[in-house]
Amino acid sequence: MENLVEVKNLKKNYGSIEAVKDISFNIKENEIIGLLGPNGSGKTTTIGMMLGLLKPSNGEILIDGKKIEENRIEILQKINFISPYIELPKKLTVKQNLIVYGKLYNVIDLKNRIEYLVEKLRLSDLLNKLTGELSSGQKNRVSLAKALINNPTVLLLDEPTASLDPEIGDYVRTFLEKYKNEKKISILLASHNMNEVTRLCRSILMMKDGIMIDKGSPEELIKKHGRKNLEEVFLKLSRNKNELY
Repeated sequence: MENLVEVKNLKKNYGSIEAVKDISFNIKENEIIGLLGPNGSGKTTTIGMMLGLLKPSNGEILIDGKKIEENRIEILQKINFISPYIELPKKLTVKQNLIVYGKLYNVIDLKNRIEYLVEKLRLSDLLNKLTGELSSGQKNRVSLAKALINNPTVLLLDEPTASLDPEIGDYVRTFLEKYKNEKKISILLASHNMNEVTRLCRSILMMKDGIMIDKGSPEELIKKHGRKNLEEVFLKLSRNKNELY
C-alpha cells in the first residue's frame, strides 16, 4: 500500500516556544493511525498544520505525493476533519449545513451524497432541526457527516465519538471501519478513548511536549511498557516526565 500522507521533519514554533519538534510519520491508504498524547502535547497543532490552517516553521506535509504549500487548493479538496473545538453554524438546520459544506467542496450529485450520509449516520430525524438545538452527541454525528461530505481521501478525526452514547458510539466506529475499507482512505485519529484507539488503529503515535516519543501497534506498546492495556500506557506517558524518553 502506498503512503497517502507523508509528514517529514515537521516543526512549529511560537516565538521561543517549540510546540512541535521535528516529527515524521506516514499514513498508508486504507489505514487508521492513532495520535495520542496529553493536553499540550502538540496533537492539535499537528492536525492544524496538516489541514493547512497553520504554517510549519520547518518540514513538509505531502498528500498523495504533493506538498500542501504548493498545491493547497487541490489538496484541501481531498481532506476533511472533525473537531470538538469547531462548531457548525448554529442557526442553520442540519440539512442546510450539509448543503452549504457540500457546495463549498463542489460536491457532484450533492443530493444523493447527503441522503447516503443521513442514512448511514442515522440523521433522518435531525435534518430539519437547528444545529444549535442538538445535543452534543447529535452534533458529533452531524460533524462526521460534514467531514465525509466531499468523499475525502484523508480524514482527520479529533475525538469523533465524544459525547455519543455507547450504542451510537459503537455504530459509528463500525461505520468508520467499513467506510475506510470500502474507500481505502487514510485516517488520523486523535482520541482519549483508549478502547476506541485499540479497536480502530493499526499503529499508534505517542506525543509529549511536541516530541514523538514512541510508536507501534497497540499490542507492541502494551508489551513494551509492561502494562495491561493501552490506557495504562497512556497514563504512564501522561504522568511520568522522564520514563518514556
